[in-house]
Amino acid sequence: MLEKGHNVNVTIRSTIEDAGEKEINTSQQMGRLFRKNNTDVLLYEEIDEDGDQINNLLTIQTDKVNIKRSGFISMNQRFEPGQKTETNYQHPHGNMFMETHTHSIVYNALDSDIHGKLTINYTVTLNGMIERKHLLELTYKEEGS
Repeated sequence: MLEKGHNVNVTIRSTIEDAGEKEINTSQQMGRLFRKNNTDVLLYEEIDEDGDQINNLLTIQTDKVNIKRSGFISMNQRFEPGQKTETNYQHPHGNMFMETHTHSIVYNALDSDIHGKLTINYTVTLNGMIERKHLLELTYKEEGS
């Protein structure tokens, strides 16, 4: 169906809870969605508040998700429900060890006239000390729909 890829509008909403305070960030990007067998691949670029580019590649399966970010920052974050995964978050100001504990993944793939939605509920511990709750909600729909 989408082996050649389709242009999609992507909305990312990230909620982070830290010491009782919530930080919510929302952004919209243009992306490209590919599907082969039971795997969806979503590519999109974002520009941070300082104008630095970050490339995002999401590999989405029903039971696991991988987010690879490159450019201004670099990381390869894996999400598997009930599992703890580890990665290094590389930033120009230094590197951080990141441990991710995935609580749940809910994925509804793009169908003919309905948007796709990915929701990941997880906890991240940075450098073995700072633990924060995260909720990532990503929706996408075909361009023009």
